Amino acid sequence: MKISGFTIIKNAVINDYPVVESITSILPLVDEMIVLAGDSSDSTRALLESIKSNKMKIIDSIWDPALRTGGQVLAVETDKAFQLVAADSDWAFYIQADEVLHEKYHLAIKEACLEYKNEQQVEGLLFNYLHFYGTYDYVGDSRRWYNKEIRIIRNNKSIRSYKDAQGFRKNGKKLKVKQIDACIYHYGWVKSPLLMKNKLERVGALWHSDETMNMKKRELELFNFDDFDSLALFPNTHPEVMKPRIKNTNWSLNIDTSRKRFKWKDRILYYVEKATGKRLFSFKNYKLVK
Repeated sequence: MKISGFTIIKNAVINDYPVVESITSILPLVDEMIVLAGDSSDSTRALLESIKSNKMKIIDSIWDPALRTGGQVLAVETDKAFQLVAADSDWAFYIQADEVLHEKYHLAIKEACLEYKNEQQVEGLLFNYLHFYGTYDYVGDSRRWYNKEIRIIRNNKSIRSYKDAQGFRKNGKKLKVKQIDACIYHYGWVKSPLLMKNKLERVGALWHSDETMNMKKRELELFNFDDFDSLALFPNTHPEVMKPRIKNTNWSLNIDTSRKRFKWKDRILYYVEKATGKRLFSFKNYKLVK
């Protein structure tokens, strides 16, 4: 069995993406790691080259500034990276630059890839998600955050990235997937208020017009982490590769996780999910195979 990893990245340094930790976290699972490096205005290329692994394959790419509506350029670049995956790989592990895999899931992922390798009806593997917010101590636990997504796909080049590269489609249809016992840790919302403000301004340009972004810049001095409906304290360990970054944290937030701010419908659905473990009436970017 052969597994390839693939990712895209641009301006990792100025946007403070944990891309080194992201890539490093899945290297033990993959036989090659395709990294499509965008035309950055910082030292992203040198940062990627600091990862010393013979599995790494860094390929340069130029992002099309015309593909900004709905984050379309992210899907285009993701598709380009996937096309570079070796033809003899069985699976392709996609990870975004602000996502990290905990090493405790390595064995379960390997076993799942082996178990479903020859079951062609299984087109992908579905992961659980944790979304960290503000600092490494808090996670979003409401329906505002997607709780599952596909991150391993079969090496079938008719599979395409969907919308802004959150998930995948095959011939326009949702992939048939198996849920596995593994979780992706998403750190995209963990930054100081100033860094978060700056990142949202830069990355927001992939979705919005210049006029809209200029209005947002005037409105926002620092990012307000008080804008949440529900958070919970994170009681467990972070991936080993994240520990140096966490140790160097130079800001803090004191968030009252007992405060819940929902509309009545969302409040009911929130507590139903907490009681039953089921998220009712939510959009699913996949089809589960029984």
